[in-house]
Amino acid sequence: MTTDAGIDYDRSILGKEFPIGTFEVSREMILEFSQATGETNPIYSDEARAAESEYGDIIALPTFCNLFVNGGEKPDIKLEYGDTGFFAGQAIEIVAPIRPGDTVEVTSRLKQVYSKTGRSGKMVFAVWETRFDNQDGETVARVDESYVRRNSGRAS
Repeated sequence: MTTDAGIDYDRSILGKEFPIGTFEVSREMILEFSQATGETNPIYSDEARAAESEYGDIIALPTFCNLFVNGGEKPDIKLEYGDTGFFAGQAIEIVAPIRPGDTVEVTSRLKQVYSKTGRSGKMVFAVWETRFDNQDGETVARVDESYVRRNSGRAS
């Protein structure tokens, strides 16, 4: 079982939403992102073929959200554990297509802090959920990012 009992961090941040920003999504952004990632699926990269799809136009790749997740700064949760930290992974949930012309409002919240014991010993995870809402107030995507703190085992 995982728990946050005994983990020292600023609990007042847990569950609180923090604005990251509002972003205009242009056709050029979607096409440039598709090209930069080497995407060949026509719904992301070929306007003429995408027009014939169920979407009627190009849409953004799921990983397009990373442009905005990394664009904002999250508050320091003042986690007091470990002498090393790293990015532990990401899960992207696409709820609805992101389209050219959308205005996307991005907010993040500290979703969970918990400890877990692995082969290298105790690790503390902080999970941030970033939500993307379009101009109609519809949630189009959620991105969960996990960060880990642990002791490196090196003497200081």
